[in-house]
Amino acid sequence: MGRLDKRIAVVTGGGRGIGRGISLVLADEGADIVIADIDRENAWDTAKEIEQKGRKATVVEMDVTNAGSVEAALTEAIGWQGHVDILVNNAGVVGSNVGGGAITAQDWDACYEVNLKGMWTVTRALVPHLREQGGGKVVNIASIAGRHGGAGLAHYNASKAGAISLTQSLAHELGPMNVNVNAVCPGLLWTDMWRHLEAAISGDDTPEVVDRRQVFERFIKTNCPLQREQTPEDIGQAVAFFASDAAKNITGQSLNVDGGIEMN
Repeated sequence: MGRLDKRIAVVTGGGRGIGRGISLVLADEGADIVIADIDRENAWDTAKEIEQKGRKATVVEMDVTNAGSVEAALTEAIGWQGHVDILVNNAGVVGSNVGGGAITAQDWDACYEVNLKGMWTVTRALVPHLREQGGGKVVNIASIAGRHGGAGLAHYNASKAGAISLTQSLAHELGPMNVNVNAVCPGLLWTDMWRHLEAAISGDDTPEVVDRRQVFERFIKTNCPLQREQTPEDIGQAVAFFASDAAKNITGQSLNVDGGIEMN
């Protein structure tokens, strides 16, 4: 028996990276998974992995920046098994450029639309269903980058700070409906997003340079007390806790999963 038996979870951006790790951990805990993703190919690959674990999985195409797409995807998700109990707002981007003046207005817009407004759009669209069924769990994926500002990532950091604040606001608003809203703040994970950052910070995007992970490893050695990187599964474990009955009286909280980089 898992902590999430008979629960249905929707994971936005659940096809790869952190979202894939979250989806697999929730399945291990007994949940059936709806992967809501703009990339259907990766999403179906992850769905097949979930099915190999003995759980049910399906894919709905969702663009979190498009309210019509969100509404249609959630209608399909609810219709799949008749209910949705858990929403994980994981979809996120870092923009095309990092580093001082290289950041463009388009990068700012992308981070705002996906990382912040998209989180609100998806949650708002699911609220009527959660109210009707008497409650549920919302877990937002923010970042330790939202804890303080940093050079070269102002657009991303600001969007993640907004995600933490949005979590608190939604916890106030949805608490009377028996909906818990919490956030997980990942630390340093070697994902496609960090590969992009590695190339930008090092100034070389060739695979031979990126795969050395020199910038990434330096960040871990100089910033992480536990001296080890985090994994998508680590984030998934924190999400599973917030989504479980063990966290029934926890709401409006933001948990760092970062090896001790941020201690607050």
